[in-house]
Amino acid sequence: MFDVFTTYLQNKGTFTPEDIALIRSCSTVRLLRRRRFLLHQGEVWKHYAFVCKGCLKAYFIDDKGIERIMRFSPENWWAGDRQSLMSGLPATINIDAMEDTTVVMFTGEDFERLQQQIPELKKMAETLIHRSLMAANDRIQAAISMGAEERYRQFMEKYPGLLNRVPLHMIASYLGVTPETLSRVRATQNRHKS
Repeated sequence: MFDVFTTYLQNKGTFTPEDIALIRSCSTVRLLRRRRFLLHQGEVWKHYAFVCKGCLKAYFIDDKGIERIMRFSPENWWAGDRQSLMSGLPATINIDAMEDTTVVMFTGEDFERLQQQIPELKKMAETLIHRSLMAANDRIQAAISMGAEERYRQFMEKYPGLLNRVPLHMIASYLGVTPETLSRVRATQNRHKS
């Protein structure tokens, strides 16, 4: 599975064989069976994790016991709790596998050291952080200003491969709507396609 990560790196920058070997030496490949946790709320997250195969979801349980999905991490996405990693505080989210999932993991310390030794990795990580911040801002803006149909359309653009992999109630949770509302939105869009 590290080969998947190698391909990802080579698509993001120019890495020498020595860079790849050093990165590999600091990595751990982990298999998570469906419904197994990568992170439990309350634990301190100390890693960087890249999804090679499968899909993870990050979520919290609200005070009414309802699961609120914050993000999905399918293949070629990063997963984790950056806030917990940077602050050392317990995570406020859970991350679990929606299907059998393989991740390449690095400890926070190893990944920081690798960035110091491999400038191209540091450049890639900085770009990812900027994109992540922009995506978070876009998600907040969408939640505040867009209707359910627009948010669903945005979801389809962001996660096109997940529509047939993720149960509708989870998509509804991610969008902040009820499953019934999502069904109406989908029915409306299907009528417009006809």
